[in-house]
Amino acid sequence: MKKIITLIGLFIVVAGFSQTKNKTADALFDKMEYVEAAKAYEFAIKGGDNSKETLQRAGDSYYFNNHMQQANEKYQMLISQYPNEVAPEYIFRYAQTLEGIQSYDLAKKWLKNFSKKAEAADTRKENFSLKENTITKIINLEPQFTLQNLSINSAYSDFGPMFYKGQLLYATSIDSSYVSTRKYAWNDQPFLSLQLGKISPSQTDVTYLERFSNSINTKYHEACVTFSPDENTIYFTRNNYNGKLKRDDKGINNLKLYSATAVDKGGKISWENVQELPFNSDAYSVGQPSVSKDGKKLYFISDMPGTIGATDIFVVDILGENKYSQPKNLGEKINTKGREMFPFITDKALYFASDGHLGLGGLDVFESTLKDTIFNDPTNLGAPLNSNKDDFAYIVNEETNLGFVSSNRKTGKGDDDIYSFERIPICKQLIKGSVFNEINQEKIPQATVILYSAEGMKLDQTMSGINGEYQFDTPVDCNANYKVEASKQGFNPITVPVVTQSTSGETILDLGIKSTLIVKENGVLKIKIGIIYFDLNKSKVRYDAEIELNKVVLLMNEYPNMIIKIEAHTDSRANDNYNLILSDKRAKATRDYIISQGIAPERIESAIGYGETQLINNCKNGVPCTDEQHQVNRRSEFIIIKM
Repeated sequence: MKKIITLIGLFIVVAGFSQTKNKTADALFDKMEYVEAAKAYEFAIKGGDNSKETLQRAGDSYYFNNHMQQANEKYQMLISQYPNEVAPEYIFRYAQTLEGIQSYDLAKKWLKNFSKKAEAADTRKENFSLKENTITKIINLEPQFTLQNLSINSAYSDFGPMFYKGQLLYATSIDSSYVSTRKYAWNDQPFLSLQLGKISPSQTDVTYLERFSNSINTKYHEACVTFSPDENTIYFTRNNYNGKLKRDDKGINNLKLYSATAVDKGGKISWENVQELPFNSDAYSVGQPSVSKDGKKLYFISDMPGTIGATDIFVVDILGENKYSQPKNLGEKINTKGREMFPFITDKALYFASDGHLGLGGLDVFESTLKDTIFNDPTNLGAPLNSNKDDFAYIVNEETNLGFVSSNRKTGKGDDDIYSFERIPICKQLIKGSVFNEINQEKIPQATVILYSAEGMKLDQTMSGINGEYQFDTPVDCNANYKVEASKQGFNPITVPVVTQSTSGETILDLGIKSTLIVKENGVLKIKIGIIYFDLNKSKVRYDAEIELNKVVLLMNEYPNMIIKIEAHTDSRANDNYNLILSDKRAKATRDYIISQGIAPERIESAIGYGETQLINNCKNGVPCTDEQHQVNRRSEFIIIKM
């Protein structure tokens, strides 16, 4: 698969190379003849050349052809011999080779190391910081694919499938027209051409039909195609070649996108009017196209100026007559400092391959679902679709969940193979919502929200955001029972049962919590604080009463629209009129204290003493009661009129 890097113009230049000691190996490497370069570097290393530059290039020669075991050995030598001089990119590649040989625990360690040393602008820092054991999470994802190797695969490279008129168009190195005479020095394989295969009725296998159009296939590379919705226009990737191979000022032959138009000649389709797309350049590569279902947008990859990483995914509007809008980078949600490749757009999602998002090794296939024309965060589609090798060029019929993917995993027939797959959708839900104050409906930030299974096992925890919103990262099963708890200091915690929706998507659960100081008694909202004590026959607010009244002040500051009224009550002991006057003085003293703490007077509607006229038990005059029974009637009440 590593030769596909050429098909996207990924010609990596690592800064800081000095003149290496082996000119033959360097010359081969600079010409990207990596098979022969690897042999030459091995010879140099055995001869005692263990310079940093030689070890880097020796590792790269294997890495670019996906020989991960050999690349791992050379990068390991590099890191052990030059621990303080290794660039972050080589730490990243070393970690990639560890994933390639399925040494995931060690890969996790080195990916953490990479995230510490990478530049701040490198978007892979966050992806590979691995604060949680996310590689294990990907490995343990519930499988949703069944794969089958196709009959068309050969000992060489076969990849890049695309649907065409109910058949499969794909790129292969085993084109009999050129296989015996022309080989590509990068990987010592024949150049790629396009062929058409017949898809079996079961959609699980493909057999060879014919070589695709001679007007499109040349003696150099052609691969990675897409069609307009009516299949009358083809977009395809080709070397910068139009009768003559063109190179940039570094001597590199880049890739370009071309289009052609179908012409029906007596029932036989002829592809004519082959032309370059106007945003091509001799100075950079453009390739791997995918047309949106409505035919209005063309997605592709490039290393053009403005690229975030090695290769990024771009999009243009198709305006007709070989006119397009300016290319737009899809941004850092999709693109990273690594490689984003092989986009495939449907009306539901963008699928692409990447080694810049966390995966199982090499390129992994990711899905970024579409919502209101916005791409969501990419998710790894997991094993067995992805492996420790390169997995890429994913296409799918969203209605049947049948499709094809390319991979160079060890179980294949050759270099890159094409596999058919059936995707068995896993019904998953994300639980999200907001936390709000049940009294005034205001959103509550920084509330702790915990997700539990129906049996009470903790599954996830998060905090509500500035607008009270929350979302759990852990997907849960559809049509299943869970419990969600919301809590915050100063509020009564609640636990709410929830049944998730029956189809994949989101379950919205808003959580209303109330302040611990607010209660509802007989349909009336009240501020509940401790007992307000006064000295015998006195109405002056005591220090211990101030502590309780300050809670009222804090609550009224928290709810600036709150209006209250104050009621003071006594028990039945002492004279009725005396109790009435004393309780009224205490109510007004209470009011005055709250106002003295900065609460506007108009926010206290009234402060009235009711003496013993509103007893809440039967301890009236002449009825023998205990002190505890009388105590119930001695109370101050703060009734909420308005929130």
